[in-house]
Amino acid sequence: MSYSRRSFLKSSAMLAAAAALPSYAGAADNKLHRNVLQLYSVRDEMRTDPKATLKRLAELGYRHVEHANYSDRKFYGFTVKEFKAILNDNGLTMPSGHTTMARQDWDASKNDFTDKWKQTVEDAAAIGQRFVISPSLSGAAMTADEMKPYMEQFNRCGELCKKYGMKFGYHNHDFEFEQRIDGILLYDFMLQHTDPALVAQQLDIGNMYMAGANALDYIKKYPGRFELMHVKNMIKAGQENGKPKYESCQLDKGLLPLKQILKAAKKTAGTSYFVIEQEEYQGLGQSESAGIDLAVIKKWGY
Repeated sequence: MSYSRRSFLKSSAMLAAAAALPSYAGAADNKLHRNVLQLYSVRDEMRTDPKATLKRLAELGYRHVEHANYSDRKFYGFTVKEFKAILNDNGLTMPSGHTTMARQDWDASKNDFTDKWKQTVEDAAAIGQRFVISPSLSGAAMTADEMKPYMEQFNRCGELCKKYGMKFGYHNHDFEFEQRIDGILLYDFMLQHTDPALVAQQLDIGNMYMAGANALDYIKKYPGRFELMHVKNMIKAGQENGKPKYESCQLDKGLLPLKQILKAAKKTAGTSYFVIEQEEYQGLGQSESAGIDLAVIKKWGY
């Protein structure tokens, strides 16, 4: 795979936008430890009234959010300019966002990314993201011969994002810690076939827990690899197909040794962004739960 700078920096406007962004590697704020809210945590409220929801999150004390809704060059139904204005009006920034990079986003006939994916990266840069995070793998093919080109696509996307002052990244679920490629767990395979300088990892400690994986083990095994972390806690919620079923909960109420994980993430994993996510609420409201989680993590010193 190869492509020219001209193929994706198509306009002088985008050149100016790229030049205005700080270089990822040299950005002064890269060492800050930021608390971010994954907006999927308040997905119903964002669907009903995104402006009011973002205002409420700012009132609760959030300063950074991570999106989970980008489609047709819009964030939650708003253009880049419109959504950036809403964020600015509430004193919010959006350092990261989730948009799946499918295998089909690489056009083999052109040896280049598709225009659709280039626009995704352009819009992420324009709204001020530092990370473009793919939250899933596309396609069911998981053999080594099929995964290696996909991981090379990840590296190429890292090169593309780097030219915009950003970094590409991946967010795990649970299956990466269950499926194997040539005897190697899929997640380990991915880490071993992606360049750390080009591809960041956003470790979702709750998702991996559901597969029986231990965040502390991975932090020790791959120091410095987890620049972002989805901070969750989990409780048992019955059984499914004869196995324990879990759901996320308030940060200080679950089964994970969360304080120990956060300490290791800060010291060993290279984590700069602690992204709070809660997907189930045990009878509380979504923004109410988000507010409690922020208070908890701040109480712990983050």
